[in-house]
Amino acid sequence: MASLDELLPEDHRARQVWQYVEGLELSRLYDAIQSHTGRAGRPAIDPAVLMTLWLYATLEDVGSARQVARLCERDVSYRWILGRVRVSHKTLSDFRVEAGGVLDELLSRSVAALASAGVVDLQCVAVDGMRLRASAGTNSFRRKKRLDQLHDLASEKVAKLRGELDRDPGASDRRRQARRQWAAEDRQRRIEQAKQALAEIEAQRAAEAKEQRRKQPANKREPRASTSDAQARIMKMADGGYRPGFNAQFKTTPPIGLIIGVSVDNNGSDRGRLRGTVAEIEQRYGQRPQQVLADSGYDSKTDIAALHEHEKGTVAVFCPLPRNQDGQVRPPRVNDGPGVLAWHQRMNSDDGKALYRQRFATERPHADMRNRGLTGVLVRGIEKVKAVVLWHVHAYNFLIISRLPRTA
Repeated sequence: MASLDELLPEDHRARQVWQYVEGLELSRLYDAIQSHTGRAGRPAIDPAVLMTLWLYATLEDVGSARQVARLCERDVSYRWILGRVRVSHKTLSDFRVEAGGVLDELLSRSVAALASAGVVDLQCVAVDGMRLRASAGTNSFRRKKRLDQLHDLASEKVAKLRGELDRDPGASDRRRQARRQWAAEDRQRRIEQAKQALAEIEAQRAAEAKEQRRKQPANKREPRASTSDAQARIMKMADGGYRPGFNAQFKTTPPIGLIIGVSVDNNGSDRGRLRGTVAEIEQRYGQRPQQVLADSGYDSKTDIAALHEHEKGTVAVFCPLPRNQDGQVRPPRVNDGPGVLAWHQRMNSDDGKALYRQRFATERPHADMRNRGLTGVLVRGIEKVKAVVLWHVHAYNFLIISRLPRTA
């Protein structure tokens, strides 16, 4: 016989994660607990325990709440984290998505502390995107005409079930009818969300056409929306295929590669995001970066010119210059402004090329998170997807921060 503490080695990763979580500011999670000493009811699970569980599980490539719950019953490291507490997969699943706001706040606080200590330099920021497979089938996307038909059928079924529920005197039959009614109302709600998503897609296309000075949108195909996840969009993935997904944008600090910002949306394009990147860093840390590194997908002349002539100071963009079909760099046009001309001059200089090469170190977070299972998500909705992404961000930053003393 031996205690769990004796079974777990002193240098085990679970102990390191627990020590790391103990140093985090979790008052927001504790304030949300409605459990009080001396009152009736089961005591709530300490948020630090749930935080440690999910952070450790993410590091161990475990992304399913049910799998974590099973490991908590038989694996020594998970049992050591829990102690004598028992946890269900429902509690784990709810905590993972509900802690998204706290995780986003903790990201800003931890990076700000490192920046004030001089460990991280926020003057140079690299940005890159990663497409994630959404929890929605390709066949769940419907056009407006079909959505209207499905909505009428769902409304009729809900009305019919409500009438049957009112007339049925049997308790067991009422419960069965209530479950059927809940399922019908849920489908009706998802169809209504899909119809709303169609309107948003049409408005977005009209806005893009207006910005590009087109009479009609460039994409003339009839828009479609998913009845499984209305916020998912069909986008091009890393393997070249088109599937429902979300676009996660990561902001890192070269050459360390620490993630200092993250956002998730359903826009499959990276173009036009440079101004948003600078605004996010300024909002999080109260200072603007002086240099932004990005790949060729971010080469929006509008963004580059706007950042060059910004009232709060010039932000230099380091991004590959556009090339023609022969692979030759396109020279600047006659009507290009000083911001675009300065961009060409930077990228044609040896110093500019040397600085841009630091961007390739920021590909490491993508590879690390994909190796830990972040290729797709099982949750639905942008906010929940961002919460899952933030768990991977904190797991990756934990590894980077733990190596900083040895590399200093």
